[in-house]
Amino acid sequence: MGQNRTATTRLALGTGIALVAALGLAGCGGAKVGESGGDAASGECGTFNLAINPWVGYKANAAVIAHVAETELGCTVNKKDLKEEIAWQGFGSGEVDAIVENWGHADLKKKYIEEQQTAVEAGSTGVDGEIGWYVPPWMVEKYPDITDWKNLNKYSDLFRTSESGGKGQLLDGDPSFVTNDEALVRNLDLDYKVVYGGSETALIQGFRQAQERQKPFLGYFYSPHWLLQDIELAKVQLPPHTEGCDEDAQKVACDYPEYDLDKIVSKKFADAGGPAYRLVQNFEWTNEDQNVVAGYIAEDKMSPEAAAKKWVEENQDKVKAWLPGE
Repeated sequence: MGQNRTATTRLALGTGIALVAALGLAGCGGAKVGESGGDAASGECGTFNLAINPWVGYKANAAVIAHVAETELGCTVNKKDLKEEIAWQGFGSGEVDAIVENWGHADLKKKYIEEQQTAVEAGSTGVDGEIGWYVPPWMVEKYPDITDWKNLNKYSDLFRTSESGGKGQLLDGDPSFVTNDEALVRNLDLDYKVVYGGSETALIQGFRQAQERQKPFLGYFYSPHWLLQDIELAKVQLPPHTEGCDEDAQKVACDYPEYDLDKIVSKKFADAGGPAYRLVQNFEWTNEDQNVVAGYIAEDKMSPEAAAKKWVEENQDKVKAWLPGE
């Protein structure tokens, strides 16, 4: 859930040199441009370059797709740990064939699909995404009106930390995630400071500790996510999202939209029409499916490969529907 047009933060990685270097390092051992994704005429899969973005829901999608590609289609899958904007740059170089959970990104779609024409959409994952601000359930029990954003300022003292400079703290995750939070805090005149925990793990730990120790905590989070099955986090109601309310990143004062999480692939990969492309195109499951696999990985400490294998073995009917020619 990296950057988008409405995000008020952008990757600090910044320079073109750094981005190209990151792709180059991630792409070691990959196929040459035009060799990935296989060939529709031959029916051979070849090499499949799959971006892995840094949150467990994405990793669940990617693990299952990679497992099926390897075991059912005979693909050689290169998994590349990349933040999203860097992954999109890989479409043009041949380093990346597919991103398998995209959170909106109207700006990146415009740049890489419309303008550069190096990428194309490959359909919905079937997963519905939601981003927002959350508090642990104990806080709602004690402060029932805290989930209305208009009441946040009267509780700001509860959320002060050593990092929030005398204001309430709103904890975000990886700075590359889709976030309008700095603009929201400013434009809604909230007495809070956005602090970046640096990862999805920091957010999970924050919410867990807040509930277990009855500590005040306000954090950015999203669904689907396996944690929401363990802790019934309460979402803060921000001003409702309306069409175009987040068009200007500096003026955002509305909630996040609902996301139909989709797949984006390299145009060369799509044009080749090989088995791996058709698998990605056909791949579709539910929020519940994703949460099961993500839970195996994050809670049960299974490797992504083992988690994918377990789910695939238990869901053969769904998998068969994704296979080319089925």
